[in-house]
Amino acid sequence: MSQNADTPTAMPSLADLRVEIDSIDAQMHELLMQRSEIIGRLIKVKKTADSGSAFRPAREADMMRRLVERHRGILPLDTAESIWRVIIATFTYVQAPFKVHADISAGESAMRDSERFNFGFTVPLITHMGAAGVVAEVAKSQGDLGMVPATGAAGSPAWWTALEGNAPKIIARLPFVERADHPAGLPVFAIARPNKDAIVKDVEMWSIQVAGWGPKAAQAITALTDVVAVPNRAFDGAALLVSVPEGMTLAHVTDALTRAGASVRSQALVGSHARRYTVAADGKLSAGH
Repeated sequence: MSQNADTPTAMPSLADLRVEIDSIDAQMHELLMQRSEIIGRLIKVKKTADSGSAFRPAREADMMRRLVERHRGILPLDTAESIWRVIIATFTYVQAPFKVHADISAGESAMRDSERFNFGFTVPLITHMGAAGVVAEVAKSQGDLGMVPATGAAGSPAWWTALEGNAPKIIARLPFVERADHPAGLPVFAIARPNKDAIVKDVEMWSIQVAGWGPKAAQAITALTDVVAVPNRAFDGAALLVSVPEGMTLAHVTDALTRAGASVRSQALVGSHARRYTVAADGKLSAGH
């Protein structure tokens, strides 16, 4: 007698489900080992240690966006994202060992959370009380990475001026995908000596020195784009770190400042990073700058 199509399928036992989980765990481990074998071959082909920072912000930003877009099920997105971040960072470290220098002056716990979430525990962490120490150590290294809060703190110096000229540059803004409940949501700039083949220029970062800084100029620039400003009272001016996303030019920024009564004394490109993406409450991914 054949089984009726409406007959419910028997529920698997706990033992059966645990066997399935053990099988998946073994497959995941095997895939990680296969990945490591490929990385070993990649090291021989690319000789990453000789080409500046092994960090690949363009590729990593794209990988994280795709992970968010395909994610589903009961596993929290935070967990999936952190697992992938540790896998990526650890294999980067295997290719070319590096240290992460982090500025903890604006809050140690938030910066440590960001560093551990994005780079795990295998990559050595060295803390500094201020961004200047971070930039100095990255400048002395071959491939070290620096982490500096992307929002200015009252009384902090204009650390980004040290990135002008032949110096390390801003190469990423973390987290790659932002959301209101992100467990490591502190906005952070990653600084390194970039590999020329890995630079992403969705958003350029400019160091601009202005005279005649005041409320009108501040309002004009903040209405246009993201900016960190450190006033310079001696010259009635300010040092600005300005984001210039695709679709905007530096001229848009300088013209807005001029119309507001400020004069531009100098300007220098100090890096770039990938376009910012945000996960809304409904899970949809939207692009910003």
